[in-house]
Amino acid sequence: MKDICFLSATEIARMIKNDDVKSLDVLKSLSTRIEKFDEAVEAWEHFDKNFILNKASEADDHKNLGRDTGPLHGLPIGVKDIFGTNDMPTRCGTNIIGGVHTKNDASVVSFLRNSGALIMGKTVTTEFAYFDPGKTKNPHDKNRTPGGSSSGSAAAVASYMCPVTIGSQTNGSVIRPASYCGVIGYKPTYGLISRNGVLKQSHLLDHVGIFARHIEDIALVAKEIIRHDIEDTSTIPFSVSNINEICKEAPPFDPSFVFMKTSNWKNMEKHAIRSFENFVKKHKNNIEIVDEPSYFKDISRYHQVIHETDMAYAFSDYYKKSKDKMGKKLLEAISRGFKYKSSEYVEACENRKYFYELFQETFQDYHAVLTPATTGIAPKSLKNTGSPEFCTVWTYLGVPTLSLPLLKGEGDMPLGIQIIGEKFDDPRLLRTSNWLINKVKGLGNDK
Repeated sequence: MKDICFLSATEIARMIKNDDVKSLDVLKSLSTRIEKFDEAVEAWEHFDKNFILNKASEADDHKNLGRDTGPLHGLPIGVKDIFGTNDMPTRCGTNIIGGVHTKNDASVVSFLRNSGALIMGKTVTTEFAYFDPGKTKNPHDKNRTPGGSSSGSAAAVASYMCPVTIGSQTNGSVIRPASYCGVIGYKPTYGLISRNGVLKQSHLLDHVGIFARHIEDIALVAKEIIRHDIEDTSTIPFSVSNINEICKEAPPFDPSFVFMKTSNWKNMEKHAIRSFENFVKKHKNNIEIVDEPSYFKDISRYHQVIHETDMAYAFSDYYKKSKDKMGKKLLEAISRGFKYKSSEYVEACENRKYFYELFQETFQDYHAVLTPATTGIAPKSLKNTGSPEFCTVWTYLGVPTLSLPLLKGEGDMPLGIQIIGEKFDDPRLLRTSNWLINKVKGLGNDK
């Protein structure tokens, strides 16, 4: 059998359930991996080997006594360091607040624990989950950014230090690092996963996301954390009881896609353009190229107004008391946020629903929309986290998206394809994504 650290979350959970492996053995394997690679990658903000090994041993004892176990029993999951945890410090990527132990777990953390999962540690985030970089390096090239703000979450999965991690996205903070690090990143429909107990940037734009190496693993975890939460008024009742089965099903017929270059295509790297053009050509029977809708041109501005206004409100105390300790990009955004007019903010908010209703017509004829996830491969710099510009529209609209590690860029660096679905059609989008992954594998990777 291959080393446990290389197994999928689904395989690990099944093996633990069937007594083919102990949770303690799983954590020992992953801990060894961390000791070997994290000094270079620095994906973990907090990892206590003895603590998590004791938790794994407790999970094994619990199962050995014949007590009820959840679907994620004994499975280790990493959590971005903006999620409250009552037994681990939370720093939010800043030195301003130090490491604090919250009284209660974030709702997502609580849901995971209730399903039997072990919170393995806290993964590195950028400062207050914005653009000023953290310490994490790209596992494929230590001189390149892993993306942001969920940098540690993506890098930990990419380097096999954890099978699944939790991150967040307010602009492109799941999709971009997933693309740069070569893993799957999933941002669900707005309102499916609670943000209670998570650092808040924007109530209207914040999404909780999942990183994994397999679609099945995304579904496995999504099933446990997609739920209505009275502590987050944006969440709605939505059943995903059969998401594990749906994601693995063969579609009744081959899906059809729209490929949107969008106005950001002009900012794509040349090598990335060739990779996408080859991909579209190879799969031309399933893909139609269309221009972006005219109203997309306003969305970037609307997103910025909402994002920065909300950050100015959320971080106003830090801004007033600790301005000298905050990163340049964060300060600039908060400063702009104080200056927007109320009419600008209202206009930006009200057009979200109107624009989505226009965009929704796309799904009358197509299963999903395809776009680049990023402008290219991870930039060769640790001083910036890359551009989220190919994610902004979809975050603003609140639609489900995934970054799929299907392409290669210059130097064989990962290059993600972003797939976008209709609101609340997340299970089918996972199925369509799985179909596309298998289709590409069958034909060979596109370059």
